[in-house]
Amino acid sequence: MTSVLLFLKSLMIGVAIAAPVGPIGILCIQRTLTYGKRIGFLSGLGAATADALFGLIAVMGLTMVSGFLLDHQFWIQLWGGVFLLLLGWKTFTSQPAAKLLDEPDTNSSVKGFVSVFLLTLTNPMTILAFIAIFGVFRVAGSEDFVTVLTVVSGVFSGSALWWWGLAFVSGWIGSRIGSASLRVINRAAGIVLTIFSVLFLIDLL
Repeated sequence: MTSVLLFLKSLMIGVAIAAPVGPIGILCIQRTLTYGKRIGFLSGLGAATADALFGLIAVMGLTMVSGFLLDHQFWIQLWGGVFLLLLGWKTFTSQPAAKLLDEPDTNSSVKGFVSVFLLTLTNPMTILAFIAIFGVFRVAGSEDFVTVLTVVSGVFSGSALWWWGLAFVSGWIGSRIGSASLRVINRAAGIVLTIFSVLFLIDLL
């Protein structure tokens, strides 16, 4: 398999992993609508980075790491459910900015990236999803440096491309609605995230 074909397959895998709408997608959409495309996209990059890390584990067959994550799945997901519950409450109570932030806001950007990165990492089952999708796309595991780099960069690029598109569309919509509508969106997003977290914790327990 040529490096170009492998990269394209990995890119499609990254899109396939990122595309399903869940709490991460809702959180990134809400942040984009409220704070602008930059923070929304950087939040999405947190998910893309976590996806790339899971892809690295899957392609290299790091059984010790994946085994540790799966063995401690309960506590990792419990922490993730509580974290998601807190994010839901914060989203529900957040107030729209006076205007969308076109200027750099390093603090908000870092918080957005780190929070979504950590939230994505709390789902160790993503590794199994990667292994299954690797099988569908016929991407074999390898420890070859070039192969691993190609797969990981492809997965990251595909996931990042999805989050860029989502941030672009959400930002376009956000620039055309007022503060009252944004406030309603914050409330709705907070409720949905809270429901996700409660169902997540109920299923876990």
